[in-house]
Order: sequence, then structure tokens, then C-alpha cells
Amino acid sequence: MDLAQQKPLVILFTTLAIAGCNGSGSVELNLKPAFVGTIVQTSYDGNTDDLLTAGLGKTGLQSATAPAIADANNPTTAELRRLAIYNNYRALLDMTTVGGFGVLYGPNIDANGAVTTGEGKIAGTEYIAYADDGSGNQNVTMMVQVPNTFNKNDPCIVAAPSSGSRGAYGAIGTAGEWGLKKGCAVAYTDKGSGAGVHDLATNTVNLQNGTRAGAAAAGKNSNFTAALTDAERTALLADRPNRIAVKHTHSQQNPEKDWGKNVLNSIEFAFYVLNEQFGGTNGTLKTRDIKPENTIVIASSVSNGGGASLAAVEQDTAGLIDGVAVGEPQIQVAAPANAALTVTRGTTSLAGFGRPLFDYFTLANLYQPCAALSAQAADAPSITLLNAANAAIRCTSLRAKGLLTSTTKEAQADEALNVLLTAGWQQETIPYQVSHYLFAVPAIAVTYGNTYGRFSVKDHLCGFSFAATGGDGKPATYSPALLAKIFGTFNGVPPNSGINIINNNDPVSGAILDSISVSPSTGSLDFNIDGAICLRNLYTGSDVLAQRVQSGITEVKHTANLHGKPAIIVHGRSDTLVPPAFTSRPYFGANKIVEGAASKLSYIEVANAQHFDSFVGGGAVFAGYDTRLIPLHRYFIQAMDMMYANLKSGAPLPGSQVVRTVPRGGTAGAAPQITAANVPPIVATPAAADAITFANNTVTIPN
Repeated sequence: MDLAQQKPLVILFTTLAIAGCNGSGSVELNLKPAFVGTIVQTSYDGNTDDLLTAGLGKTGLQSATAPAIADANNPTTAELRRLAIYNNYRALLDMTTVGGFGVLYGPNIDANGAVTTGEGKIAGTEYIAYADDGSGNQNVTMMVQVPNTFNKNDPCIVAAPSSGSRGAYGAIGTAGEWGLKKGCAVAYTDKGSGAGVHDLATNTVNLQNGTRAGAAAAGKNSNFTAALTDAERTALLADRPNRIAVKHTHSQQNPEKDWGKNVLNSIEFAFYVLNEQFGGTNGTLKTRDIKPENTIVIASSVSNGGGASLAAVEQDTAGLIDGVAVGEPQIQVAAPANAALTVTRGTTSLAGFGRPLFDYFTLANLYQPCAALSAQAADAPSITLLNAANAAIRCTSLRAKGLLTSTTKEAQADEALNVLLTAGWQQETIPYQVSHYLFAVPAIAVTYGNTYGRFSVKDHLCGFSFAATGGDGKPATYSPALLAKIFGTFNGVPPNSGINIINNNDPVSGAILDSISVSPSTGSLDFNIDGAICLRNLYTGSDVLAQRVQSGITEVKHTANLHGKPAIIVHGRSDTLVPPAFTSRPYFGANKIVEGAASKLSYIEVANAQHFDSFVGGGAVFAGYDTRLIPLHRYFIQAMDMMYANLKSGAPLPGSQVVRTVPRGGTAGAAPQITAANVPPIVATPAAADAITFANNTVTIPN
């Protein structure tokens, strides 16, 4: 069936009846959406600079040397953009050739999956604008990239909201790359987070293009300015010098509640700029010729971006989106009314609709340091980076607080690990608990506690704050050169780019780097168990602060009703950051309960895959990821191909299934070259032993 027949005619902008040259007829004028601010348009030649690689090409992206900045304290807009694209690519993908870059995926792989000798540069035009209500308090960055290969007679749009808390280029290497290669326009959004960094000491902020300005001079053009009066900022710095406010943490907007809307806005923005570029004319105005009813629109991305795209489909009352294909989505489900759900894998069953993000992150934040000492995790990647003595003290402190009952360190570590496994982490995640604690979990627990409760930077929730640190771990002046280029380096969640998490409440040293701080109640170097318990209590408690956080969590839960739209979710079974037991599995079940026979959601669970493909190619720090795991990105690409084929030609979606991959093995840190045999494809009809099924409100996952 032709797409125009499948999709309802929806008028998104004012349609005006205007007499045509024959005296009759009507046209739809291309009117700028009210939420769109000033639009900055830049064209790239595909040689010296381009949409996908910022002129770096496949080789430059793969280089271990970051793009240079001529004047360290005064980077140009082009230099910041190039640095942002370089870092966002490398943050999400395994960039090693042996891991698949340039072989299975990457800019040099064409839209049909063939390896080329080119650099993958793509010429076209980029449009950037804020979405805001006029106050300047939101300033959600939207960006649309239109490749020169875009065909106005066969249009397509890919929505690519940023993963994690990244800026607008956060999905460039995932959904962005796929869409641009296909000749689609790509609609990006930073979802109200990104590189919004307010250095309180210098009172400087980021502008939309990444350059920095004084907060007063920036005004409503600031990406983020903390809601402080001058007197409040001065008082804060007098008490807590050198502190830094970050947008996702301190905007007091709880932006996650609007991620679906942000994605829909970015798609509307894409339709507007496409018609400005390709539409016909009616007097001085462009006509709206590229419309939802004649355009394939796929909502996509990974992690938080994947969750945002699912939310957008749930909220799409205007018929903007045709289908959705996402990877490892961070999505939180509100239980459907009068329904129960069980998810069973093998002999293990979990009842309910998953766990909220703040629940499982605060649980991990408490128990992971101790669990890392379990003999079951003895050869875990990054284990040598853990301060084992302090981890053992965390075990002792957990028992003293009544959170463990075992008496020996060995038994306490096993008990702590069992808490996580019982909660829903899969057995396959045991080797990756320690690396996630070291590189991700505390950061997310602190950020989301603040954002869900809409806390200000001056609140110092649970005694935490952000600052650069000196050699002694104490808050220090932030490097001007690091601050100047933070748009190009920051992932939106400290610790990152020289901004660290501070424990304000260390009774011995005063404010100091959280990871080396002493807990007030124990007087011990136990990774600040007091801060971890405080964060956990925000989820489990009932005081005023906890109620604020719990209210914010309620705002971000979703219905799992995709309104019969075709959808594919791919998720790694070994995901330790956003475990499928808390997210994709229950979302799949909830969707089947809510939509029944109308559901077109396929769930693909990939064995030996996890959240951070970049860890697989992370070298010595993550040695052992490479021998055990394969890139989930390979399956994201296939899901996108399958979704496009479904929407374009009616090709069937794959049955829900477990894909049984083959790890590369070899020596940790030096795994052999990946081949197609390691990453067998998603199949249209899985074998019975691999099929994921739903019946009687139960999702059954093969072992």
C-alpha cells in the first residue's frame, strides 16, 4: 500500500484557501511554528566540511587525536562543532577497526551496507534554532540536517534526539548517520539538556553555537543560566567557591517530562525548513508541499534518545510519525489500569512494569562497590581501577547500616551482588558492574535526583555539588581552556570534561572529590555511603524532598501505547546501565496489554551486547569488553533498515526474538577482528527456541 494511503491527512499549520491561476484551488502556506526561534542556516560543501563528520571523514573520526583548536581560549564556532561531532561519535561507537568501525558500520559504509573506500562526508545544509516559550528558560536546541541527496519527490525524515544528556549532535553517529546516508533529513534535539554549563565563578554561559558569554550579555540566548540572583550567586560562592551549574541537573525544568514533545517539535521544525528549501512559492511565502502524508518519518536514536522517540510516538496526535526503531531505550512505564504483567526468562520471573530509572540507579549506587569484590566478578574489566580497600569499607558500612547481613567481606560482596541480581540485573552483567560504577552510576544518580526534584544549584542536594578539582581533590578554578571548549567535549553529566562531583560534607577535609571523601556518619573512606543513602531515600522515603523527587518521576512515565504504529526495539541482554528487565521487556509487555492485536512492536534482545559500544573498543581501561561483547550498533542499523523497508514497501517486521551472537574471544584488550559470523542478522521469523512471546499478560524470554 502506498504511504499516502496509509497515513491520515493531518494539517499541522494554517491552511489558507487562495485563488489559483485558474480561479480555484487551495494551497497550504509554510508557516513558521510559534515555538521556533531565530534560525541559523549553514551550508557545507562535503569536502572541507560536511554534515556528518565536520570535514574529518572516517579517518579523522577514528583518529585518537582530537581536532585542534587554534586559540585554546577562543575556539571558533566551526572548531567547537567539529569537536562536538568527533566526541559524540566516539562516545557511542566502538571506533576500532577490529571492533567493526569501517567494516560493519561507519561513514564509509554506504546505505546498502557496502564497504567503500571513501571518507563518508556528506554535503548539505544545517539549520539550528531554539524551541522555547519566549522566556528563555527552556531553550531546547533543535537542528535539522538536509543532505544534498534529499529528494523532495520521495522525502523522508529521521528524528534523532540525543542519547544521554548530550547536546544536539548526540545522535550524529547513530540515527544521524543512518538518515543522512539514506538521503533523509535528520531532525535532532538536545531534549533540554546538552552543554548548558554555567560557571558561577566567572558568571559565563554557553550560547547556542557553543561559544561562551557573560550571563547578563547572553540573556535569553543562553543555553542555560542558573536561576540565581546576583546576591544568591555571590552568597553561594562565598560558602562554596568555584561551583558550577549544569543544565540537566539544575534547570529546575525536569526536562525528561517533555522529551516526547521535544522530538515532535524537532520533526515539525524539519517540515518547516524542508518546505522553505524545497516548497513552491505563493507570493512572498513558501507553500507546504512536503507533508506528513507524503513523507516517511522514522523516530529513532538510542538510550535516552530512544526513550524520547517512543514517548513521541505515544504523544503523536498530529500523525507526524510513521514508525519507530530504537536501541536500548531508557523508558519508564506507568502500569496500565487494572492489569498485571510478568516477565519470565528461564526459571526467573519478575512481576510488574519495570523499575523507574532513579530506583535502579540509586540501588546500584549503593551496592555496586561492594558487589564488585565478589569472586564472581574477579576478572571483571576495570576491576584494577577500583579502590578495593574503600570498596571493602563500603561493605562494612552497608552491614552497619542494616543493608547487608553477612559478616565476612566475601559473603557481603556476594550478598550485595545478589541484591542487584534479584532486582533484575541479568547474570550476564556481573563482569560489568564495577566499570559502570566507576564511570557512570554515581553521576546519573546525582543528576537525576536533582532534575526529578527540580532542585537548584544552591540546594546542594544530599551534600553534592559540581566543581573542577585540584591535585588535592578540593574545588578549584575551572581551566579557561576547558571551559571555552566544553560545548565540544561535555556529555551533559558530571564527572566529565573536568567537572567533578563534590561531597560538601566530608568532616575531615571539607568539600572534596566525592570518590575520595569521608562519610560523616561512619568517618570512613567508604565512597560516601551517606550521600548514596540520601539519594536512595529520595526514592524510598516519604519526606518533603522525597515527595518532590517522586512527583518528578511520575511525570516521566509513559503509557506504552504506540497507537498501532510499527516499532522495533533492540536491546542488549548484558546492558548494565539500562537493564532490559527494567525497560524494554516490560515496555514490550505493556504495549501488548494496551494495544492488544493492534500492536506492531517487535522486540529484539541481543545476547552478548550492552549499553556502551565505546567501552568495547575502550582499550586497556575496558580490556575484556572486547573479548566478551559485540557492538549493539550493528543491530540498530538493521532495525532501521527493516523499519524503512516496512514503511516504504510493506516488508514485514521481524518477529520478536533473541539474537544469539558469538563473542570474539581472544586476549583481553586484543580481541581478533570481528566478522559477520560474530553478529548474525535479525531474522524475519525466529526459531521457536529464540522467539520472544506474549500471552496471558506474560512476556516469555528464551534463555
